[in-house]
Amino acid sequence: MVAKITVGTSLYGALAYNGMKVNEGEGKLLAGNKVFDDGSGRVDIARAEQDFKRYMPENVRTRNKVIHISLNPHPDDRLTDMEMESLAREYLEKLGYGDQPYLIFKHEDINRHHLHIVSVNVDENGRRLNKDFIHRRSKRITTELERKYGLHPADRRQHRNDNSLRKVDASQGDVKRQVSNTVKAVMATYKFRTMGEYRALLSLYNVTVEEARGMVNGREYHGLVYSATDDGGNKVGNPFKASCIGKSVGYEAVLRRFEYPNAQIRDKRLADMTRKTVAAVLDRTYRKDEFVALLKAKGVDVVFRHTDGGRIYGATFIDHRTGCVLNGSQLGREFSANALQEHFTLPYADTPPMPFTLTRDEPQAEAHTYVEHGESHSTGLGLLGGDASGAQAEEAAFERELKRKRKKRRKGLGL
Repeated sequence: MVAKITVGTSLYGALAYNGMKVNEGEGKLLAGNKVFDDGSGRVDIARAEQDFKRYMPENVRTRNKVIHISLNPHPDDRLTDMEMESLAREYLEKLGYGDQPYLIFKHEDINRHHLHIVSVNVDENGRRLNKDFIHRRSKRITTELERKYGLHPADRRQHRNDNSLRKVDASQGDVKRQVSNTVKAVMATYKFRTMGEYRALLSLYNVTVEEARGMVNGREYHGLVYSATDDGGNKVGNPFKASCIGKSVGYEAVLRRFEYPNAQIRDKRLADMTRKTVAAVLDRTYRKDEFVALLKAKGVDVVFRHTDGGRIYGATFIDHRTGCVLNGSQLGREFSANALQEHFTLPYADTPPMPFTLTRDEPQAEAHTYVEHGESHSTGLGLLGGDASGAQAEEAAFERELKRKRKKRRKGLGL
């Protein structure tokens, strides 16, 4: 079981994200503590926020008062709602949050069902709870729970490489729900900074997005329209306005999403991991298809954009391990579209590397025979051949001049 812990300032944001999942039929409210639940199966987000704030004094020095925890059991663990609720309560108790107000949500919008917990980091007196080594303590608790209940062990690396999102398949029907689930999961999981990166990420799952602009009653509006595609990127079925899916994937929400990944990627040096992986794979092959397959095996997808003539003019790397979407030029000049195009289209790009060997020096007597008969000569490396260019051509001309002088000397001696 993998636990992902984040702290923040927006209580309403955390409650709205999870509450909307429940209210739209993509999740369940399993349990709560000190927060009212009317038993209707829906979440009154405003009422829940008021209940939380009753246990949070207004003048609190702690800035990040909200804690949002995601609990992810191993995909092979088939747990009932009661079992998941019990795990979450025991986890919170051991972590020191058993007496805090909290809500436990179950998300069902992707194949791998998982839990989200919203709570607060301060007690009723405004004192901050102990967050020292919280990630280390959390890991120890999840390991204990796995052993206690016979769960499959899971770690963060497996969780990152196990991409639970699946491509939209229009032939399966209910395309709107498939697109909705995909874009919401992408928004919650990945870090991207431009509309191009967002579009490249969605293309992995047979979804595309377009900006819509216009005027209504003299007012300018901006919006997003999502569409399902086939494996070739061609649109299928009817498009869906973002407003039909939810505000969390609308134009303003996506723009806000662009704002903060820069600092995260820079401070955590997330791009370094992707850069090293791409560089290592580039060193192994000159074949584009093999390059894509090797990266995918390491948890990184690459989306190429081609001209009508087939030339690469853009490359975007999606690292599922870190959740980062990065353009090739952001990783370095050697990963830009032009550099990759050159790498994959060199004359030897479609051939395996040739073994490099050096021959032994021939005996001196054979070298003398070569001089006597004046045969043309090219070294095994082709450095002095007649077809050399630049400095090599100059060396070849110098060698020919030496040969000519030796011939004149022999004639003068009557040899």
